Amino acid sequence: MKKSPLRVSMVQGETRWHDAAANRAYYGELVRSLRDQTDLIVLPETFLSGFTNETLGNAEGMDGEGVRWLSALAVDVGAVVTGSLIIREGEKCLNRLVWAKPDGSQEIYDKRHLFRMADEHLRYAGGSERLIVELKGWRVCPQVCYDLRFPVWSRNRYELDAARFDYDLIVYVANWPAPRRYAWSTLLRARAIENLSYCIGVNRVGVDGNNIAYAGDSAILDFLGQPLVELGAHEQIVTTMLDPSSLAAHRERFPAWMDADSFTITG
Repeated sequence: MKKSPLRVSMVQGETRWHDAAANRAYYGELVRSLRDQTDLIVLPETFLSGFTNETLGNAEGMDGEGVRWLSALAVDVGAVVTGSLIIREGEKCLNRLVWAKPDGSQEIYDKRHLFRMADEHLRYAGGSERLIVELKGWRVCPQVCYDLRFPVWSRNRYELDAARFDYDLIVYVANWPAPRRYAWSTLLRARAIENLSYCIGVNRVGVDGNNIAYAGDSAILDFLGQPLVELGAHEQIVTTMLDPSSLAAHRERFPAWMDADSFTITG
């Protein structure tokens, strides 16, 4: 399928602590302001709860109210809406990104890299498979927060048999604390440059219930790592257009992918 220009929107919000109902109301209002104006709306990580140690009390099943609400929201606004939630499966919890489509269907990605410094690996189970989704001819790879620090997991490859790249756009949803904001902005640029891909990173703002501050710094970067949009440290909603022809021209003009090392990502 030929790529069309892609309208992408970042919703950089101040997530309410441990209050799913308040977050549904808050983010719902922000997202509905984009109805019929965009193709992809990106929310932060754990946008219904904040990044919390109290996983079980903030978890729900895939048939729970949060996932149903997200799917209905995507249908309502006529766009993909994505972000991560705390999902319970049996005895385990997952930091799960839900890719809710405007036709009511969903795809999921479970955060692979769990943030050891906050004991996330003790509270959550990690995922083992990357997700690649298609949207208007674009191949998109959504990931979650700490995944940003691990370039092998996000490495873009060219599939010779299919004559295509793994993806054209990589998306990170995050709760990335303000003291590490330089790493956030630097790594987003690196992921765009090394993967010859557009890159989106959406972070939250405000201070959470653990007294951790978030500076936002959400951004949309082109394949050279240059910002198309950079946000500050307050609530913002921004939409911009990604140009497929510019991406294709850069990949032809600078074919670093032809010299890349071959490898296989294992579970």
